[in-house]
Formats: sequence, C-alpha cells, structure tokens
Amino acid sequence: MQQKITHCLICERSLQFTFGWKELFKRELPKMICESCEKKFQRIETQEEEGTVSLFHYNETMKDFLHRYKFLHDILLAHVFNQVLQQHLKHEKSIIVPIPMHVDSLKKRTFAHVDELLKAAHIPFEHHLIKITGEQQSLKSRQERLQTPQLFEIIEHSKIRNKNILLIDDIYTTGTTIQHAKRALKEAGAMEVRAFTLIHG
Repeated sequence: MQQKITHCLICERSLQFTFGWKELFKRELPKMICESCEKKFQRIETQEEEGTVSLFHYNETMKDFLHRYKFLHDILLAHVFNQVLQQHLKHEKSIIVPIPMHVDSLKKRTFAHVDELLKAAHIPFEHHLIKITGEQQSLKSRQERLQTPQLFEIIEHSKIRNKNILLIDDIYTTGTTIQHAKRALKEAGAMEVRAFTLIHG
C-alpha cells in the first residue's frame, strides 16, 4: 500500500488540503504539492504545436522539478502532477502510448519517467514502441535533432493497425522525438496519432 503523503513533495511544508466527498464523487486524486509551489509552475493557456498539446512552460521551477525527478532519481515526484494529468487524460478514448526510453538509459535511471507519471495519475497505457538508439536528444543542437535518423521501431504492427494513438512525453522541445514516433506508428498502420506533453520547452 502506498504511504500517505502529508507534506508537499516540492518544499516539504505540511499539506493543508482536505479531501472530502466532492473529491471522492469526482474520483479525483489528492494534490501532492502545496498551493504556493503549485503557483510556481506556469500553466500554458492554449498550446498546441504540430498536433501536440502541452500543459506547462519550461520555467525555472519546472527545470528544478525535472532535474530532481529524472536525474536525482526522486521517483516520488511522479505524483506532483497526478491530479492535472488525470483530469486531462481520464476520458481519452485513444490508446495511450508513452515515449519509451532506450534500454541502456532505463538501466541507468532505474525507472521509466513517463510511465511513472501515468501510473501516478492512474492512467492506463500500452507500450508499442522501442527506442533503438541511446543518444540523448538533449545533448544535441536543434539542427542535429532535426537531422536525427529514425529513433523508434514498432513492437507488433497488428496491435496498432487502424487504431487511434495518443503519444505521451514529458517535454516538447524541437518536436523531433514526437515526430519520429508519429511517423513510425503511422507507417505501421495507425489511423490517427496525436501527442500530449506535460511541458513545452
């Protein structure tokens, strides 16, 4: 059983939220950060780029969050955005497919960060992609990213043929990763492929 979180996952102040019948009726997850920290994450009012919807700007607070979560291996931080991700994805009818990590990167990090975000938000997902290169896109220039050869392979074509897919990733920067995944899925027979990211860099 998951340990009850009583303090903000960002600043560690005691959480003062009440979780009453309204939240239970709506089946909402409890917030895991305080109002003060929540306000530091800058929401995007309307952001859609090349069929990809994003929720937050990549400001200093978000940079710190990603550093702690992904590179300091603070897996509990996957719950920071559990409520907002649940609200945006719980009624999704398409098959939700997280962008995978390369097997070598997964061994180093010990957890798949996009998977854990979805698990924390109680969003079901399926894996249909394999990342075939361990190169880090974040270490490349914009021009180098745009010239990157195909990053993904499909696990089993028959599982996605004529299906609608929603790709999920943590951050959208140049869009290279998302576009590679979309192309691989469409070439394998997917009907419609959209994308959703937590952050727009």
